[in-house]
Amino acid sequence: MKGLLFGVLLVFLVGIGGFIYRNAVEFSNQPIACPVDAEICPDGTSVSRTGLSCTFPACPPPNVSFPGVAIVFAIPSGFVSAALPDATTIAAYEMPAASTSTADIIIRHYAVAASSTALAVIQQTAINLASGAPAPVTAFSSTILGTHRFTVVSIERFEGVIDVAYYLTRGTDVLRFDAIDRGVVNWTDPNLDSSVLPAQAALRKLLATLGA
Repeated sequence: MKGLLFGVLLVFLVGIGGFIYRNAVEFSNQPIACPVDAEICPDGTSVSRTGLSCTFPACPPPNVSFPGVAIVFAIPSGFVSAALPDATTIAAYEMPAASTSTADIIIRHYAVAASSTALAVIQQTAINLASGAPAPVTAFSSTILGTHRFTVVSIERFEGVIDVAYYLTRGTDVLRFDAIDRGVVNWTDPNLDSSVLPAQAALRKLLATLGA
């Protein structure tokens, strides 16, 4: 009988010891040491891991993230959020006017139907607002900014307004980034390099930070 009681007591003590050890390990008062690494944000700054799960926090402004369309980028200096002009727009930014000229950046998202192609989506949406006509073939070009190649389309150049769209195709969808400069005095000059205008210069900087 004594042997049986001793065996039961031994099992009980081992169980208690195991429980105390497990709690000491799982609920230690010692701070959690996260891996020493960092996530680089679109603007070049970095954030370190935090919290019990050692996850990366969101990158602070001017960095923004749109999980719905899986893109991140840095908003250009001097631009602020603006009203969305239509249902396809996911983001819009404007540079507050300091004179008669203004600069806007508009980002749109289009899904590519199974029966369609990315090129067809670009051709269907690259419409001149003044005439309502599709952009001609001569209005198309391409460029590489950051890690992506963009189809560049001159959408409009009329009455001081220059609108240039940068399209990014990703297989099942198309992203369109418009740089719209208004109040351009020398808009009729055939030698005008529109890429140096405020909106387009800012958009090109944005696209160089784009993660998609």
